Amino acid sequence: MVRKSSEGADSQDRDKSRRIGALVSLWPFLKPYRALLAAALLALVLTAMVSLMLPLAVRRVVDNFGTEDGAILDYYFGAALIIAGLLALGTGLRYLLVTRLGERVVADIRKALFDRVVGMSPSYFERIMTGEVLSRITTDTTLILSVIGSSISIALRNLLILVGGLILMLFTSLKLTGMVLLLVPLVIVPILVLGRRLRVLSRENQDWIAASSGNASEALLSVQTVQAFTHEAASREQFSDITERSYVAAYRRVNTRALMTIIVIFLVFTGIVGVLWMGANAVREGTMTPGMLIQFVIYSVMVAGAVAALSEIWGELQRAAGATERLVELLGAEDPVQDPKHPKPLPSPARGAIRFEDVSFRYPSRPETLALDGFDLDIVPGETVALVGPSGAGKTTIIQLIQRFYDPDAGQILFDGVPLHEMRRDDFRRAIALVPQDPIIFAASARENIRFGRRDASDAEVEAAARAAAAHEFITALPEGYDTYVGERGVMLSGGQKQRIAIARAILRDAPLLLLDEATSALDAESERAVQKAVEAMARSRTTIIVAHRLATVKQADRIIVMDQGRIVAMGTHESLVSEDGLYARLARLQFTGTEVAA
Repeated sequence: MVRKSSEGADSQDRDKSRRIGALVSLWPFLKPYRALLAAALLALVLTAMVSLMLPLAVRRVVDNFGTEDGAILDYYFGAALIIAGLLALGTGLRYLLVTRLGERVVADIRKALFDRVVGMSPSYFERIMTGEVLSRITTDTTLILSVIGSSISIALRNLLILVGGLILMLFTSLKLTGMVLLLVPLVIVPILVLGRRLRVLSRENQDWIAASSGNASEALLSVQTVQAFTHEAASREQFSDITERSYVAAYRRVNTRALMTIIVIFLVFTGIVGVLWMGANAVREGTMTPGMLIQFVIYSVMVAGAVAALSEIWGELQRAAGATERLVELLGAEDPVQDPKHPKPLPSPARGAIRFEDVSFRYPSRPETLALDGFDLDIVPGETVALVGPSGAGKTTIIQLIQRFYDPDAGQILFDGVPLHEMRRDDFRRAIALVPQDPIIFAASARENIRFGRRDASDAEVEAAARAAAAHEFITALPEGYDTYVGERGVMLSGGQKQRIAIARAILRDAPLLLLDEATSALDAESERAVQKAVEAMARSRTTIIVAHRLATVKQADRIIVMDQGRIVAMGTHESLVSEDGLYARLARLQFTGTEVAA
């Protein structure tokens, strides 16, 4: 099923309330560059003024064609040449300043967007696709660049020419200007009527572009799964469908804009022909000089061109207004997980004590299902605790709540006696090292992937961590050793190699609280034994929470917590739990003997 983003689903409702004034939201990004903006506006005003002076020089030249004094003619031709030179210089300067301003502002917007979304909790990304966020950072900001670096400048310049040209037309011929002004309402009406339609279509087009980006991102990031299940044809069909919808929306937008342009330009130039006919009769009757007529015609053409350009640019401004709203929505999005205004510090040094007090939790995307139900657990510093149980029991949820990726619906979680929600997330996360079940490997070298655990670590510390994680041998066998580029998402590495790099990263972090979420699930038996020894050595001096399905990896834990349906159903050592003949004993028999006994 083709799905637009949740943001785009109600786009039509929002389009009704959107106005071109949404561009005012860009002011906070323009404000730091007021001097550059003022210089660009000054260059813009000067070029507009120089443009309006050119017809005056042309009039003088035409009216003096018959003069016997060639010096006067030379003077006016020279003045026209100087004006043209000033116009060229001012236009180039305006382009330089405005383009530089646009690039600078858009770079700041992109940084602000990334700064915002990179700190958002996982619950936020349950409601919006990553591809849509990327579309806003790239496609929408490109529209903003077009507007700041070009469209607004051209619009203001044409607006000045429109106003200045009309004023000078009045001084040239009041009668002819009156006729021109009668045409203005005829031009404005289609701009307003079709512009409103264009605004709706522009937003719809942008929403489908974002949906297309999200769909492509999801498929490409999971390309191996797509190919493994021979889902290529279905993925192509789905992406093609979304892209076609985007094209149809763009086609309707382009048609509307083209129709508006045709109507406006036809009306404007029809008026010019009429004005030229009246002016030619005035020259023939002697009430107007040829130079005055040419001056008026040039001003009329300039005014008409300005109106046509403004109608053209109006569509761009409408699209940019939609893009600005989308960016403002992203910048103003509320993170469900917030740092307190007056945070408490984590006790120093951190000891790694964790306590769950009657915690209940539902994932935002599954509000009908309790992931944890009245969960209570007290873990003392230095203790190794294993969480075991069937899939969906809530084990990984414990890991995510300890890192405060989500807030519980009820109860609270304490780190060294301080509730997590009363501390800054960065403060207590620095005291946590994580090895996830699906390790994330970045498009960098093996060394930099391990150093992600602690950015200031030396090369020797990185290599020591790799040795402890049984990763040193395979890393040194890579073409460039530790400096080998491992590809996007670590495509050059096997699953076990990725997991050992993730373990080395956690060892390097040297945090008082270690979280292992199926940390050895992708390792072969030999590597698992080596890593297990490293984990056991590391666990002696810190609090360790292990999530595991393979019970062989948790037999040495100080306590094993057996979970089922978000609750603790048993607790104890491996030996005591096996002797109780409960859920743990049944799981142990399944794994160690391959037989199942009646519950």
